[in-house]
Amino acid sequence: MKYKTKIGDKNIEQEQYELGRKSWAEFMQHDSIVEKYWSSLYTDFLNFQFASYFDDKIAGVGNSIPIHWEDNFKNLPAGGLDWAMEKAVSDFEKERTPNLLVAVQILINPELRSKGLSYQFIDLMKQVARAQGIKYIALPVRPTQKHLYPLIDMEEYSKWTNQKGEPFDSWIRVHLNSGGEIVSVCSKSMTIRGTVNEWEKWTGLTFQSSGLYTIEKALCPIEINIEKNFGEYIEPNIWIIHKV
Repeated sequence: MKYKTKIGDKNIEQEQYELGRKSWAEFMQHDSIVEKYWSSLYTDFLNFQFASYFDDKIAGVGNSIPIHWEDNFKNLPAGGLDWAMEKAVSDFEKERTPNLLVAVQILINPELRSKGLSYQFIDLMKQVARAQGIKYIALPVRPTQKHLYPLIDMEEYSKWTNQKGEPFDSWIRVHLNSGGEIVSVCSKSMTIRGTVNEWEKWTGLTFQSSGLYTIEKALCPIEINIEKNFGEYIEPNIWIIHKV
């Protein structure tokens, strides 16, 4: 199969959208911060978006945003992705020179998984950073298998290993095998809020009592408050740094 890559192509936006609808659980598409600033990826930060193809089939897409960061990487904030989205737009408006590329997402076509494409996409993101003179990439990583263990603390989960002594989680394992380093947990990487009715639509479940609920594809429980007609999901991710 013939392999090709597009970087900074506006057509990636629609391809990303279609692939995202196939890949993400419905509730994951309702982060108000991401929704607010998403369009800036394809206006202010177009050169940091990319996609790859096998023949004419979309293999996957990568979205990233540049920010200015002067502190130690271990001090990256708990806000994770939501923080990075806001900061990228603020830095752009203030004309700050970016020196750190933050990944928004890497999406692999489900039909082409288990073909080593994850490694290729990390390399592609490094190429994008290198082309813009940026030496480091930070990723608020969403571990692939964590949703199967929603009651386990993310800090504890990040230390799990398999029988070979490698990271238990496949996505964490890819990053570390690619030269990445875990620096901290971003405990409030994404915040998703909605009414009880909205959460019932997003999950297909019924919520008749206030409390914590585990739902499919969520990394930790969601909190439902019937009296206040309110549901909230605060997702933890893991900050992983790559040197370009």
